[in-house]
Amino acid sequence: MEKYKMSSVPIEERVQDLLSRMNLQEKVGQLNQRMYGWNAYVRNGDGISLTEAFKQEVAFGDGMGALYGLFRSDPWSGVNYENGITVAESAEAANMVQRYVIENTRLGIPVLLSEECPHGHQALDGTLLPVNLAVGSTWNPALMQQAYAYVAAEIRSRGAHIGLVSALDILQDPRWGRSEECFSEDPHLAARFAEAAVRGMQGDEPGELASPNKVAVVLKHLCAQGAAQGGRNAGPAAIGQRELREIHLSAAKAGMEAGAAGFMAAYNEIDGIPCHANQALLTGILREEWKFDGIVMADGCAIDRLLALTGSHESAAALALSSGVDLSLWDKSFSTLERAVKQGLVSEAQIDQAVSRVLLLKFRLGLFDHPYTEKLRAISVVGRPEFQQINLQVARESTVLLKNEGNLLPLGEAGELRRIAVIGPNADRLYNQLGDYTSVQRNGTGTTVLQGIRMCAPEGVEVVHAWGCGIRDESMAGLNEAVEAAKGADVAVLVIGGSSARQFGGNFDSNGAAIVSEGSPSEMDCGEGVDLADLSLGGIQLQLAEAVAATGTPVVTVIIQGRPHALTDIAQISNAVLCGWYPGTEGGQAIAEILFGQVNPSGKLPVSLPRSAAQLPVYYNQKDPGRPRVYVDMPSAALYPFGYGLSYTTFEYGQVVLSENEVSTAALEEGRRITATVTVKNAGERDGAETVQLYIQARESGITRRIAELKAFRKIELPPGEQRTVTFSIGQEELGLWNREMRFATEPCRVAIQIGGSSQNTVSAELIITGNNLPT
Repeated sequence: MEKYKMSSVPIEERVQDLLSRMNLQEKVGQLNQRMYGWNAYVRNGDGISLTEAFKQEVAFGDGMGALYGLFRSDPWSGVNYENGITVAESAEAANMVQRYVIENTRLGIPVLLSEECPHGHQALDGTLLPVNLAVGSTWNPALMQQAYAYVAAEIRSRGAHIGLVSALDILQDPRWGRSEECFSEDPHLAARFAEAAVRGMQGDEPGELASPNKVAVVLKHLCAQGAAQGGRNAGPAAIGQRELREIHLSAAKAGMEAGAAGFMAAYNEIDGIPCHANQALLTGILREEWKFDGIVMADGCAIDRLLALTGSHESAAALALSSGVDLSLWDKSFSTLERAVKQGLVSEAQIDQAVSRVLLLKFRLGLFDHPYTEKLRAISVVGRPEFQQINLQVARESTVLLKNEGNLLPLGEAGELRRIAVIGPNADRLYNQLGDYTSVQRNGTGTTVLQGIRMCAPEGVEVVHAWGCGIRDESMAGLNEAVEAAKGADVAVLVIGGSSARQFGGNFDSNGAAIVSEGSPSEMDCGEGVDLADLSLGGIQLQLAEAVAATGTPVVTVIIQGRPHALTDIAQISNAVLCGWYPGTEGGQAIAEILFGQVNPSGKLPVSLPRSAAQLPVYYNQKDPGRPRVYVDMPSAALYPFGYGLSYTTFEYGQVVLSENEVSTAALEEGRRITATVTVKNAGERDGAETVQLYIQARESGITRRIAELKAFRKIELPPGEQRTVTFSIGQEELGLWNREMRFATEPCRVAIQIGGSSQNTVSAELIITGNNLPT
């Protein structure tokens, strides 16, 4: 038996044995992921069969590196319950693909099946989580690790092996349509959730990848897409090396250290170099500096975009491969790699290096020893009730209470409350609360806000509903009905915001991005390809809010959104405001439970909410200018700051106590850590959860520092009247910086250690870091 087929042989030896047996055609085949998975099969009545196009693709490389999106369902793919693969059919379809590849190629190398899961598996019957901005609002990575573990179990039970997870983009410009895919504007918070995704989906040990409950994680996008100029998708990032390392690489490094199997390169460029051609990033930092040994995957059709630099597909492929890309995605360029070798544009040794990484992942996943999936396993795994409960808890903890004038919330008991008017375009549209990269849903799936309110309202309370208006539609036909509903109610719950809901028959780019032009009838105002210049709510939503408020009925506004909209006018006319982001299928129930006080809100903003798009950038951790820099026509501060979120109770903070007030750079570099301790008390009358946040503000360190930098946080639960001492430990990693020589080190400086419930509400103590240049 060939050595690569022997499970007793170490994986590295199996990889080298197999590589030595491969010809150039087969090697190039392993680097290609050209096919859209939904084109690999066709439904024939109750059965599924493989297409000739799939068989030709296998023949092209006498094997196949990976097949993308076998189970994907959405308007772009055109897959729904009539023509797609349900959970009950998944294993059979995956095994059919795998069996054909193994049995109809010379070496029988299994194929990787890669699937989108930016917020749950984008497949028929797949469980969808709240989007990443909502996840970031939980400030609870431990909860998310549990959720991601369930996502992995669902994907693997269906026969797939790779989950493509949005985790690396830092949201610096909310005009960007993919804002919803970011965990935060802060690198530390994003890094903790990137870790949670990797550990939840892959496990803590490399050997767990072969488990029937785990999948390999490919984190995207590397990097700095959230800093695109003008908020335009895939636009250039005007950043230097320090900004790159301080802000945009933190989540990637955390994900790599957690064991991520791969990274997906970004569409954008950094200082004139496209990420797919950025050897300094993909090889220099990722492989040489960080010692990463996994795969780098291209983004969809991105290598073909390098033709503007190279002039030919062969040259584009050679440039991307030599820069550090291993596996294509839908592009033509990588299919020309055999010709590129023969033309002398790239060496076969470079091909071998990339192929060995792809093969290593296949071996780590156990595909050579167990290529097939148990036929009925998915039925018992997908949609487990315990996953639904985790999903519901994520939605609860992701909801942020922004305003609660006169303690209007929670809404009163029956007797005090007779009628509730639920008004607005997002009140009863499930898809509007799911976000982009969303699969087609079965009828009856999920709970809208209207349904949640009807479910949670006290007995005897009447709930009436009026649509009011659309997201972008400027028709005023529904205004009168909405006003009449509000007039007759004790409280109006106004459910407005945005939508990333795609429509069948819509226009899409070759990589799946939505094409929504000016004047388009689409209600989609967020998602990939849907960038905005103005962050005000679309259509006549502000007019609807003003008309409802003019009735004199108290207004509770629930914002369902995928990006930080400018809510200044909405906040002024609302008595209470809840931010729900896109809260997922369970979001309607979660929001209703908060409205009626069954759940105490604990969400905190993972991004700053602007007053206007004209105010951007407004992210909290901008460089400290050392003096005020203000606008004349508008406050410079965010409408609601990073880390902010109200509760139905109140928390009081004591003084910050440091274990020592002075420490040397040498001690920190030798591993000395400082503890910062604070007492937090629940001074209200309800149980509540508080996220205790630690920031630093450094001065006199030789380079310009940031206004504030989040370095640690902890979410705690406290009964009324109780207090808890919270202790943080900080050392070189938290107190260091990229100095003038671009070396990460601790420098003499003065540091304010700030702890509180948001970036703008803290107590502090000063730490002095001593060195030759700073006398004590």
